Parts: sequence; C-alpha cells; structure tokens
Amino acid sequence: MSTFSHWNEEGRPKMVDISQKQVSERTAIAQSKISLSDALYDAIKNGQIKKGDPLQVAQIAGIMGAKKTADIIPMCHPIALQGTDFSFHYEKKSEGYDLIIQATVKCAGQTGVEMEALTAASIAALTFYDMCKAVDKSMVIAETYLVKKTGGKSGDFTHEKIK
Repeated sequence: MSTFSHWNEEGRPKMVDISQKQVSERTAIAQSKISLSDALYDAIKNGQIKKGDPLQVAQIAGIMGAKKTADIIPMCHPIALQGTDFSFHYEKKSEGYDLIIQATVKCAGQTGVEMEALTAASIAALTFYDMCKAVDKSMVIAETYLVKKTGGKSGDFTHEKIK
C-alpha cells in the first residue's frame, strides 16, 4: 500500500477521497509578483495600454482561473467557490516597479482552496503580462506562493515571509 495520498494501492494516481471530511470555512491568499519597467508603469498610469486596463482584465482572468482550477490541476477537486477577490499594488524599485498581486479565495467545503488561490494569482499575472507585453516584454513573473490559509484539518498557515 502506498504512503502517498494521491497514489492508489497499485501505485497509480488517484484523487483523494474527501467524502468523510467535515465541511469547514476555508480561505487561502496567494501572491504573485511581476517586475516591470518605468515606461510600462507610466503607460499604465496614463491609460496608454491599447488593450485596456490590465488590472481589471487580470482580475477577471484570475477569477476565471480560480473557478477552473480542477480542470487544469489533475488531482484538485471541483470546489463551489463562495468568493474570489484581488488586491494589486505597485512597489517602486531602484529601476522599475514590482506589481504585487494577491488573490483571496473562500469556500465552505471539505477540501482547501490553496490551489485555487495560487492558480488565480498565476493566471492574473500571466494576463497582466499578455495585456502589457507590447510595451515591455522584459517583465518577470516571480515569487508566486501561498501567503496564508485558514480552515480544514491541517489548521491555519501563514508564510514565514509575512510573519
């Protein structure tokens, strides 16, 4: 018998059975960072991105990504999400800026929403890149990680970066 939860007794992949787990309120916050040029920052602030507002489109794409997580991550359970929201803020660097994207996902369910939050932040970052690549192809998407999660059998978690 396998000691890995996602392998069956024959050593093949399986989706974990959560039917006996208790329903609990669950929240996850994930973050992704994009480094961008001063020129791109100025173009965004001056409404000069031809495709439209990259943050609005990134937020919509991130919400869609959260809802589709089980379709693209093989062992994720489909979850009835009860809320998905984003925050965006820019941090000035010596050269350019970092855009910090945070996705917050909530549900009452039998399994967590960490993967949905991570997917949401990642999809939002990729969409931001797509919206802005005509101005700055040198953007770097980095440091996507779980910031915090609450609920479930394993309890709460806060990443050491923010403790």
